[in-house]
Amino acid sequence: MNAIITDDGTEIHYRDWGSGRPVVLSHGWPLNADSWESQQLFLAEHGYRAIAHDRRGHGRSTQTWVGNDMDTYADDLECLISTLDLNEVTLVGFSTGGGEVVRYLARHGSARVRRLVLVSAVPPFMLRTPDNPEGLPADGFDALRAGSRADRSQLYRDLADGPFFGNNRAGAAVSQGVRDSFWLQGLQAGARNAYECIAAFSATDFRDDLARIDVPTLVIHGDDDQVVPLAVGGARSAELVDGAELVVYPGAPHGITDTHKERLNADLLRFLDSTPTSLDSQGADHA
Repeated sequence: MNAIITDDGTEIHYRDWGSGRPVVLSHGWPLNADSWESQQLFLAEHGYRAIAHDRRGHGRSTQTWVGNDMDTYADDLECLISTLDLNEVTLVGFSTGGGEVVRYLARHGSARVRRLVLVSAVPPFMLRTPDNPEGLPADGFDALRAGSRADRSQLYRDLADGPFFGNNRAGAAVSQGVRDSFWLQGLQAGARNAYECIAAFSATDFRDDLARIDVPTLVIHGDDDQVVPLAVGGARSAELVDGAELVVYPGAPHGITDTHKERLNADLLRFLDSTPTSLDSQGADHA
C-alpha cells in the first residue's frame, strides 16, 4: 500500500487500483480498506480509478492518540484527495465512512467532487436526543464501549456472527471466511481508536451537513439493517439531500458490501455511468 502524511504526521495508507475517473471509498467501523476489496476490484476492472484508504487508527494507518473524530477523519480525507490531486471524484462511504464523506463535503466543499454514494451509512444522526427522537438509545452504544474495553476480540466475533451480516436471521448463510475477515480487520485497529470512533459515528450530528450537499447522491440501505436501521439512516438521509435517489435492498443487513456485493457493484456502476444531470453540471462548475 501507498501512504500520505497528514499535517500532524499521521500516515494514512491507501490502495490505488485502476485508471480513469476516481472513486474514493471510505470504510466502516472497525474495518479498513480491505473491506472494499470486492467493490474496488470491480470498479477498477470497469474503467475507474478506485482508491480505498485506512482511516487513522485503523488497518495500517498510524494509531494516533488524538484525532479520533469526524472532523479529523474528514480532514485526513481532504489530505488524501488533495495530495493525489484528484478531481471529478465520486465519494462512496459505508457506515462510519458515510459520516466521513458527508463531513468532508461540509468542511471542504464539492470543488473536487462529482457524485456521492452513501451505503448503510450512519448519517444523519444515530443517537437519540430530545431533538432527535428517531435515533437509537445511548445504552446500545454504551454496550459497545463496555464490550470494547472488556473483550473487544469477542465483541467483533459477536457482531460478525450476529447483526452485522444478519447471520442471526433464520436461513442466513454468511461464510465463516467473511465473518473472520471482519474480526481480523477489527483487531488491526488500535484499541483507543476503535473505542473513540464509537462516539464519532454515533454522536455526530450530520443533519446540517446533508442539507448542504450539492452533488448528485445515491443512498443504498438494507431494510433489515440491525446496526443502522433504514428509518434511522438511509431513509432520513435521502429526505435531507436535495434530489437524492434512495435504493432499498429488501431483507438486506448492514454489511451489504459482502452479503449483496454483486447487486451493490452493479448499482455503483450504474450510478457512475449514468447520464450527467443538472446537479452534475453544478458540481463541474465548482471545479
